Amino acid sequence: MARPSAPERIALGALAVQSWKNGAGLTREIAVSRGDIGPIGFDWRISLAEVERDAPFSAYPGIDRCITLLRGAGMRLQSADGALDHALDTRLQPFHFSGDLSLQASLRDGACQDFNVMTRRGVWRADVGAVHDAGELQDADATLLLAVEGSWTIAAGATDHDAAWDLPADHALLWRSPRGALRATPSSPHRAALLVVRLCQHRS
Repeated sequence: MARPSAPERIALGALAVQSWKNGAGLTREIAVSRGDIGPIGFDWRISLAEVERDAPFSAYPGIDRCITLLRGAGMRLQSADGALDHALDTRLQPFHFSGDLSLQASLRDGACQDFNVMTRRGVWRADVGAVHDAGELQDADATLLLAVEGSWTIAAGATDHDAAWDLPADHALLWRSPRGALRATPSSPHRAALLVVRLCQHRS
C-alpha cells in the first residue's frame, strides 16, 4: 500500500480574519474546495468563527452544515418557524443541520468559538468527530485533523519507518485526496482532543 502524501499544514493563528458584515463576529477560513456550480461557489468549506454577540446565521440553500463548539459557554440556535431549536453548549459535540434554514444565534454566557464544516448537498458529505485517545483513523476522499488540545503524532502505517507528522495544538493537517491508513497518538493521555473531519464524495 502506498504511503499517504504529505499533508498541508495549517496554523490557526496565521489565518486571515474576516469580520462579519453585521459586526457580530469573526471568521477564519481553514480550508475550502472551490466549486463552479451555483452562487455559493464551493463544494466544501471548513472555518472557525468567533461569535461575539447575538446574531442571525445566514441561510445557505443546498448546503449541509455541521457546527462544533470549541470554547465558551455556547449558544442557542433557533429557526424562525420553530423547526430547529438547539442548545449548542457541549464542547466537541458536532451538530448537523440544514443550511437551508435561517437561524438566530443567542449566546448563553459571553463570546464563543465554533468550528464549522459546510458541504454541497448530494455531492459531498462530512463526518465530524472528536477523539481523545490513540487510535486508527478511517480513510476519506479528503481529511482534516485539528488538534484542539495537546500535541499529537499522526503516523502512516504501523512501523517506525513509516511517515509521521507532529501536530501541535491549534494546528491542522489537511489531505485533499485519499491518504490511506493513519494512526493518531496524543503526547499526553490526560489532556488531548483531536477533531477529525472526513469528507466523502457521493457516488452514483
